[in-house]
Parts: sequence; C-alpha cells; structure tokens
Amino acid sequence: MSMNPTMMLLEEMVIFVRVVENGSFSEAARQLGISPSAASRGVSKLEKGLSVQLLQRTTRKLRLSESGEEIYHGCRSMVSSARAVLEMSSKYAQEPEGVVRIGAPKAPGRYVLHPLIPEFLRLFPKVDVQLLLGDSHQDLIDGSLDLVVRVTDQPPPGLVGRCLFPIRQILCASPDYLGAHGVPAHPLELKQHFCIGEGEPFVGGAWQFRKGDDRVRVQVSNRYCVNHSEGRLDAVLRHLGITCMPLFMAKAELEQKRIVQVLPEWEFTGAGGPGSAWLLYQPTLYLPLKVRALIDHLVDGLRHHAWLQGEERATFPAMSAGEAQARDAPKQVH
Repeated sequence: MSMNPTMMLLEEMVIFVRVVENGSFSEAARQLGISPSAASRGVSKLEKGLSVQLLQRTTRKLRLSESGEEIYHGCRSMVSSARAVLEMSSKYAQEPEGVVRIGAPKAPGRYVLHPLIPEFLRLFPKVDVQLLLGDSHQDLIDGSLDLVVRVTDQPPPGLVGRCLFPIRQILCASPDYLGAHGVPAHPLELKQHFCIGEGEPFVGGAWQFRKGDDRVRVQVSNRYCVNHSEGRLDAVLRHLGITCMPLFMAKAELEQKRIVQVLPEWEFTGAGGPGSAWLLYQPTLYLPLKVRALIDHLVDGLRHHAWLQGEERATFPAMSAGEAQARDAPKQVH
C-alpha cells in the first residue's frame, strides 16, 4: 500500500515544532530522545519534502523564514490535534489516570491552587500533577500544558475558560508603621506616607479608589517597588510602609493581626483595572478524564472560599487614629 508523501513527514513535523519551540536542535533532541544530528536531519528532510526553507541557521541562533512561520503554526496545530487523539482513550477509562500539567502565576498558584492539590492526589491516586509556577506568559501549546491560569479581565479567544475567582486587592500596613506615622482617613492622605509600589523600580501608576459614587486617583510616592506580592508582604511586615496586595495573600497575616487593612471602607481598584483568575484550556470534544477531574476539583474547592468568590466582603479590624496614637504613646510601668 502506497502512502501519501505528506503522511510520511509527520515525524519530521513533530521534530520541527520542538526545534522552533526550544530554539535549539540539541534541546529538542533531548526532549524527543534522539540525537541532535537526527533532529537536524529531520528538519532538513521536511524542508526537502516541502521544497521550502523553514529555518535560517546561524552559528548562534535559529530564525524562522517567512514560509517557515506559516508552516510552523500549521505543524503546531497538527501536533496539538495528534496529542488530543492519543488522549481520546482516556474518555472511556473508568477512572482518571496519567499526568496533568498546569501552569499558574506564582502568587495564585502558591496560595490558592497549591493547597487544593494534596486532596486531589488523595482522591485520584492514579493521577500525577505538575504545577508549574511562573509570572511570565505561559502558553498551552508551547509549554505542553493541559491547563493554564491567567489573571485577566478578558480571557483570550480560542480557549475555553472557567473563572475561578476575582482578584481583590486591598491596602495594608503593619500596626507598628501606622502607630509611628498615623492612619490615613482618606486616600489623598497617602501622599504623606511611605508606599510600596508594585511596578518596576520608581515607576508606578496612580492608585485608584472607589466608594459609592466617589472616585479618587492618587499618585503616591513609591520609595520602594517590588514586582511580586510576596516581596511587598515581607516589606509590610518589616514596617516599611503601606502597600497593596491580593486578599488571598494577606488573609492569614490579617487574621493574626500582624498587619491591618488600611482604608477598608474604600475599594482599592489598583493602578490598572480589576481582574480575575481564569482557568484556561484548549477547546476539544475529548477532554481527558484526568484534566476534567482536576478542573472540577479546583472549581469545587474554591466554591467553599466565600472570600475568594466575593460572595461576602471579607473585612478585618482596622486601626483607628486613636489606637495608633495610643500604640505609639510611652507605656507606663507600674
């Protein structure tokens, strides 16, 4: 039986996709379990079979040609479809089995998703989970991920998504800092405080607030900027100033009263706009049972956290100006 020449190049298409994704013949070869020379021959065979140059090779890097760019996207879709075909059998399995790879930003992944994984592993002993945390853009196809969590106000087209929870930001500071510098009663008073920004060093947008019909925009002075919420939380605990952070990160410290909420009657809407954590995956009629199980587990687990879902506004005792003065006053020794 003769075989269509295009069908004979499927293996080479897979090699080509891996080489482009990794920007390296050696790394693609390592992932595929072949030699670098075999990977190079595979791409050359594909170029010969398609009668086009796909890659422009230099001694230091690889670059797609104009025709190679278009062909790469077609091959990548083919690889994704082939992976879905291979996983179709899991639809008929009696129980979830296999590995699920999920990518997520560091803070939501560590503080929200990670605590839910141990129970999932107990419930589904034949499923392994790889939780890949990183704040850079994670792509489902390029990263060989089954699921990805992104914080956005609008999920990207072409993907299926479940909104997990809104990211509610609050302002907070340590009681020691407020005792020494006073408690702001209005957002405009933040101009007189040390603030810890969330952007690049010494660059940050204005902080925005809302209360009823009132809208306030304050350009605070960020003496210190940390582009990760864990760093800002540590800075607050070291009494450096007032900062913003997701409620899910601040909640434990608020409950232990190591930090307090600032301006709790005002809704902090950030330097940009509100966003939510979305769980995204590729649209398919044959979603693997292992992936479906993890999606359902995460969604169901987060339903029990009213403070995440926004079903009730979580409020914490704030420090009044009088309490701050009393805290800063000399203590009488008997």
